[in-house]
Amino acid sequence: MGYNYRNCDKIPRRGAGQTFGLGYSQAAQAAVKSLPSPRIKGSDMSKITNEPKNRNVLIRKVRELLEHRALWMYFLCDEAEKKGLNPDEYASEAIRRCGLYQGKGLIEKGKTTSLKGLKKKQFSKPARMIFEMKILRSTDDNLDVDFHYCPLVKAWQKQGCGDEQISKLCDFAMYGDRGIAESYGCELELPKTIARGDEACEIRFIRKK
Repeated sequence: MGYNYRNCDKIPRRGAGQTFGLGYSQAAQAAVKSLPSPRIKGSDMSKITNEPKNRNVLIRKVRELLEHRALWMYFLCDEAEKKGLNPDEYASEAIRRCGLYQGKGLIEKGKTTSLKGLKKKQFSKPARMIFEMKILRSTDDNLDVDFHYCPLVKAWQKQGCGDEQISKLCDFAMYGDRGIAESYGCELELPKTIARGDEACEIRFIRKK
């Protein structure tokens, strides 16, 4: 059953001279900053805890880029529902294809299918700062990473989305990581996620036997 994305708050429609392209324009920055504060923040209605500890100005700017990515996905699902389409029927596969494409590129750049190579290319120090990550294990066949903050979840919170909808949007988004895992000949396990109300996202890449 699909979700009614129209129940969430909207940001203003694109105006003359604004550019919402893949690049990070001033208009995109203004759109992210104009989003309302989460209506469910600090409320007993939500079990999601998603507040950053690192509030460095540069880190915040990069997080805004990722929030903008999350808005693209949210609004695509919203418009699809308006036209009678169910995002459950296409979103996960579309995002998985993106992950497969990204994974292929990472392997070509790293010249290896070792998960040590994935860590080096995808989970660099800047990425670890943005998502407040902790690398727990890194071998050729296993990569265990915990995320303690998620900019994507923050974007959906700012739209006023409820916990169930945020969990669904997160699941769609994680198909990108599942596609990357598949490219490396691995599976992805998610024992915990911030979107489900856990204290961290437990990302586990595991080599297929």
